Amino acid sequence: MTDCDVLVIGGGPVGSTVSALLAEKGWSVTQLEKDSHPKFHIGESLLPMNLPIFKKLGVLDKVDEIGIRKYGVEFNCESRDKPTTYYFANALDKNHPYAYEVQRDHLDKMLFENAKSKGVAGLEDMRVVNVEFKEDGSSITEAKDKDGNLHQWQAKYLVDASGRGTVLGNKFKTKQRSKDHNSAAVFGHFSGVERRQGKDEGNISIYWFEHGWFWFIPFKDGTMSVGAVCWPYYLNSRKVGVEQFLMDTLALCPAALARMRDAKLISPVTATGNFAYRLSEMSGKGYLIVGDAFAFIDPVFSSGVLLGMNAGLHSVDVVDGILRNPANEHKLLRNYKKMVLGGLTTFSWFIYRITQPTMRNMFMGPRNWFRVEEGVMSLLAGDLFSETKVKRPLFFFKIIYSIAYMLNWRVNRDALKRRQIGLQGGPLEVEATSSDGG
Repeated sequence: MTDCDVLVIGGGPVGSTVSALLAEKGWSVTQLEKDSHPKFHIGESLLPMNLPIFKKLGVLDKVDEIGIRKYGVEFNCESRDKPTTYYFANALDKNHPYAYEVQRDHLDKMLFENAKSKGVAGLEDMRVVNVEFKEDGSSITEAKDKDGNLHQWQAKYLVDASGRGTVLGNKFKTKQRSKDHNSAAVFGHFSGVERRQGKDEGNISIYWFEHGWFWFIPFKDGTMSVGAVCWPYYLNSRKVGVEQFLMDTLALCPAALARMRDAKLISPVTATGNFAYRLSEMSGKGYLIVGDAFAFIDPVFSSGVLLGMNAGLHSVDVVDGILRNPANEHKLLRNYKKMVLGGLTTFSWFIYRITQPTMRNMFMGPRNWFRVEEGVMSLLAGDLFSETKVKRPLFFFKIIYSIAYMLNWRVNRDALKRRQIGLQGGPLEVEATSSDGG
């Protein structure tokens, strides 16, 4: 049995953010990662508001070394001849004009090592198998190493940053799939994909197609992440290996396929359920659940890493405050939950409507009435948690959307019906890679 002040489950960006900053506040922190770094992970496109967090962690220069700068977001639609590009420099706050595209194995390893450099006991190949809480809120966590040996830690407080594995969500059976949104993904890394030129080289490209949307995320080494997010019914219709399935899907969007003329696959292609969910409880006596371990939403706006790291950043003050003065727990948690749920709700409103014709038209033909375009850029930059006055422009966006929706209600009604049918497509229960032969 090893004692520590805080035990953090998860070695991703969220867990490493929490661990590093709690260690800086003087707490003894143990961080457990079930695998070993480096390891493949999607979620490679970051947002401008990630950068202040990297700066606080002291790693912004290292992110610049491994990432390519991303100045905007490009949207493509079959009904338009040219793409529409949004630049972060046009957001309400002009001080964060770019973000980064990164290969997550490099980013996650760097953040994990950064936490260790600040005194965190970071342990890899430690898979948590059981957590038990005592009446006083302290906990005993058991984990097995890669050789099957059992290890135990006693902690005053526990932070679950285990991502979609959501250790405590599974323990307490509080994980609830979204009734409003389901999606699945198939993706891989390629060399030789056509890249944009000049300042736009690092921009993410989004392509709408009949069954969902594609992402094209360029990396600094010249390779690119290419994937499709689609309704589960479509991915479950797969009759061939996932590598061929991805190429067949790309063929449904000529503009996307054209960029793949000289592409060469350099990684396994993976198909996975990508289902939106949320836990019914975020915290309890002696623990807090952060990032994807609490909730996951469709990645169309590249919001996942930011939402997780922002939650991790603010959770540090919550955990520190509770450990120093337990009487403040209720107030600290109330304000924290309001912030986290507010961000999820704002992003989700747009995500749930992203396949609607009216939403596509508004994104492809932006107008800055009532500073709406600047507000959307602030959303795309992840600027929902600062003092930037983004609520008013987004409110007017929703009004304009509602009016446009009603003016073209038949087309939107039909799209909504297709979406509802898509939600009934059933879950993709088993991950598949390009080695499974279909």
